[in-house]
Amino acid sequence: MIVTFTSSETGELLMFAETARTILQALDKETTARGTFTQAEMLPAAAALREAVARAAEAPVDEDEEEEEPGAKKEPVITLGQRAWPFIDMLERTARSGPKAHIVWLAAADF
Repeated sequence: MIVTFTSSETGELLMFAETARTILQALDKETTARGTFTQAEMLPAAAALREAVARAAEAPVDEDEEEEEPGAKKEPVITLGQRAWPFIDMLERTARSGPKAHIVWLAAADF
C-alpha cells in the first residue's frame, strides 16, 4: 500500500506503508488512513526524526545473518536515514512557510 504525504508548500511524497509506519511511529503519530501535521508540530517532528535516524545509524549490525555464496551479488541496504530524509526536508521546508502550513497524509486504509 502507498501512503501519500501532501504538503501545502512542497508537493507530494509517496512512501510504502511499511516505511511510513516506521517514520510515523518514531514521531508518536497514529498510522491511520488519514492524518495531519500542523505547522507547530513540524519542526519538533523533524528534530525527533533526525534523532531516530541517528539512533538507527548507531545500532549494532546483526552478524548472525546467513553468509552469502562467494561471488553472489549482495542487495544494497537502504537505511532509515535514506528513507526519512525526503520527509525531514518536507517537514522543515513546510514549517518555514507560515502559520497556515500543513502536511496531510492519505492511504487506502490504516497501516
